[in-house]
Amino acid sequence: MAEQMKIEYINPFLVAGTSVLSDMCGLKLTAGKPYVKTTSFDSDYIVISLGVTGQIAGQVLLAFHNDVACDIASKMCMMSITALDELSLSALSELGNMILGNAATVLSTKGVFIDITPPSIIQGTFHIGSSFAQNICVPLIYDNDKMIEFDISLKEGK
Repeated sequence: MAEQMKIEYINPFLVAGTSVLSDMCGLKLTAGKPYVKTTSFDSDYIVISLGVTGQIAGQVLLAFHNDVACDIASKMCMMSITALDELSLSALSELGNMILGNAATVLSTKGVFIDITPPSIIQGTFHIGSSFAQNICVPLIYDNDKMIEFDISLKEGK
C-alpha cells in the first residue's frame, strides 16, 4: 500500500511548475485545491511521466487534455499546433525536464538532493499503480478553464 506523502515535498514542484510555465508559455496559473487521485487517464490525455530518485523517490506526472497539450506546445514552439506530432511531444517532454530540473534546484537549497529520469510520453487509456506514496493531484488552471494536472507521488528515498 502506498504511504502518505509529506506535504513539504509538494511545494518545490509547484513553485517550479508555475515558474517554468509562466516563463516558457506566458501563463498566469492558479493552483486548484490538491486532492488524492488515482492515476487513471482517458484516451484524450497526454501524460509526461518523470521519475525521481535520491533522498526522495517516486514519480511526477504532467497530464494534459489533448487540446490543452496543443495549446501549451503552441506557446512553447511559438506557432500554431492543432495536432500533436513529434515536435510538439518533444516540447512537452522538455517542459517536464525543465520543471523537474527547477524543482531539483529548489530542493537542493533545502538540503534535499534528487535526480530525475528522462521523461516518458504516455497516450491512451491507462492506469499507473503506485508503490511510492499517495498520488496528490494539484490542478493548475489558466485562461479560466484550461487545466494541467500536476500529479505528485513521492516518499523518502534511500
